[in-house]
Amino acid sequence: MLGARRANGYSRGLLQNAKQASMTTQKFHVAQLAISLAREPLDHPLMQDFVAQLRPVNELADRSPGFVWRLQTDDGNATGVRGFDNPLILLNMSTWESVESLFDFVYKSEHVVPFRNRRKWFLPVEGPPYVLWWVPAGHLPTVAEAKERLDLLASEGPSSRAFDFRRRFPPPGEAHAPVEPQGKRASGQV
Repeated sequence: MLGARRANGYSRGLLQNAKQASMTTQKFHVAQLAISLAREPLDHPLMQDFVAQLRPVNELADRSPGFVWRLQTDDGNATGVRGFDNPLILLNMSTWESVESLFDFVYKSEHVVPFRNRRKWFLPVEGPPYVLWWVPAGHLPTVAEAKERLDLLASEGPSSRAFDFRRRFPPPGEAHAPVEPQGKRASGQV
């Protein structure tokens, strides 16, 4: 449950974190939504190893370079937020100072350990499993907004409004050509 809820569903502490982030000189942050289809409910024995890694991975994200904000309940539980009718669809949503800082967290930190083992706990999703998009610095994206971006990526492919790591787009007001990532891991999925 999201205690101390405001009209947009986020708690005061989360709003304060976003306000601090908006005080930077950056005009835009990258937002991300990642979805996963769990093989079983989170309280099922099959999911215990995944659940045991949630807090350490979320704490790692919170202190990673470039991290700004993540969607969570007041007690820090990101899996307590639902955005889909299917209760087995879990979502993760956050904002970062840059695509590169998010990429580094996903593929170059300890996050990669549970990420590599995801097939033990999750089934493939229909359509893109994640989406990236630019938001004004300090803006807290809503689940509805994120779902719209995921649908946009699924229906139209990568664009400046919804993209992925394979085909990145710069923030609004910068060059309009997509940025092709460097390195062999750049085509990965969240």
